Amino acid sequence: QVQLVESGGGLVQAGGSLKLSCAVSGRTISLSTMGWFRQAPGKEREFVAAISWGSGTYYADSVKGRFTISRDNAKNTVYLQMNSLKPEDTASYYCGKSRSGSPLRSSSAYDYWGQGTQVTVSS
Repeated sequence: QVQLVESGGGLVQAGGSLKLSCAVSGRTISLSTMGWFRQAPGKEREFVAAISWGSGTYYADSVKGRFTISRDNAKNTVYLQMNSLKPEDTASYYCGKSRSGSPLRSSSAYDYWGQGTQVTVSS
């Protein structure tokens, strides 16, 4: 059984920072592409960032230069460092695991999902 658990969300003031974690159990992430997506009320789930099994990184234009995705294979964990947060970043953030790794910007490529962690940015 594969399980993903996100943590690290919370309430932060605009301009502040948060670091999200996604701990994976049941299977190693070393041969998988890992991604972060977010979903705000009334909107579809959108791509935020991804890291391939070869450690290549990819970002949505809206977060490029502010967010950084990384992975620690020894801990079977993926991270999302979020800096210079804006109110429009407010959403529930989800971690996904993909075996195919393509297309990595599409939620359809991901086989497993976590339960989500809420990020709220105040003005």
